[in-house]
Amino acid sequence: MRQQECVAMLLAGGQGSRLGALTKKIAKPAVAFGGKYRIIDFSLSNCTNSNINTVGVLTQYKPLLLNSYISTGAAWDLDDAYGGVFLLPPYATETGGQWYQGTADAIFQNIDFIDNYAPQYVLVISGDHLYKMDYSLMLDFHKKNDADLTISVMEVPWEDASRFGILTADDTGRISKFSEKPKNPDSNLASMGIYIFSWPVLKEALLKDSLNSSSDHDFGKNVIPMLLGEGKKLYAYTFTGYWKDVGTIDSYYNTNMELLNPDSPFNIFEENMRVFSNSNIYPPHYIGPDAVVENSLVCNGCRVRGEIHHSILSFDVHIEDGARVTDSILLPGAKIGKNARIFRSIIGEQSVIGEDTVLGSPDSQEITVIGDNETIAASQIKGGVSHE
Repeated sequence: MRQQECVAMLLAGGQGSRLGALTKKIAKPAVAFGGKYRIIDFSLSNCTNSNINTVGVLTQYKPLLLNSYISTGAAWDLDDAYGGVFLLPPYATETGGQWYQGTADAIFQNIDFIDNYAPQYVLVISGDHLYKMDYSLMLDFHKKNDADLTISVMEVPWEDASRFGILTADDTGRISKFSEKPKNPDSNLASMGIYIFSWPVLKEALLKDSLNSSSDHDFGKNVIPMLLGEGKKLYAYTFTGYWKDVGTIDSYYNTNMELLNPDSPFNIFEENMRVFSNSNIYPPHYIGPDAVVENSLVCNGCRVRGEIHHSILSFDVHIEDGARVTDSILLPGAKIGKNARIFRSIIGEQSVIGEDTVLGSPDSQEITVIGDNETIAASQIKGGVSHE
């Protein structure tokens, strides 16, 4: 295998339990977003746009859809003959096998994969955040400072700081303190969970951490504090763009809906940082003669005969005559029957909402969530009460 300057390791094994029905059957990075994408598309596209062409994707929780979706990596131009994208689930060895026990352990179990490419640097990223970032600029910063570890950071509201790894850095970016989710933070500079390590430093740290029986084998809780305590050179790289963790239903819903705002801070139409996807090839969408479409995203393969207002239709969604969809997100393959009324709802992949069914209410702020492959009939809903 050809030596690579930088190898990316993409953590994609999380369940995303706070997304409830949306991750009951698939991993969080595989959840559909913004009509034609899945959440993992953004991290993979960032690698492509940063000229990082060797990516290990570490999967674990219900990986079937994610594995088939990533496939050879061709959709992101990551089917390189000298690199490419590689799916890395947990595996058994002569001494046994176990699930990935933490973020650091997941990388530790794949040291041999990284060593195959003899990189100088390793980029560790997550597959469940939404953002656009040129990692090559962060790598340049890492090299300039001769850093052992560079952490991408951004300022967060003080009231949210306790949800993140919080660090303190001087004017040069040198980190002097790191606390994982502190109860009383003394800084609002938050880690984004994006790391560039010098590979010899990371490899040594992983080997030490693996021998510590009391460790959680987590970067934020264990590895970063250990490196800081050893006097390693840790630097903060400040990111000022859009970044969002869609880890809750409210966050997922609101971030999708932001795309319908012409002044949205998250621009999926940006030419110089394109987001690539392995979306299925469908015919053009069809808008019927009596259909109404207002301020909505409509993807290929959709057939709209009813009304949609301020909503997102993923590919192959059908809206039948007389149906009205308002302030909602319909995931791939969803079907809405005749005269149904859908308000502030998320309808899962391949789910069917029967004729005359009412989900949600125009007078409620509650978000109705229907999981994948469900069939909901009007008889199951009493008085338009939300079904979750």
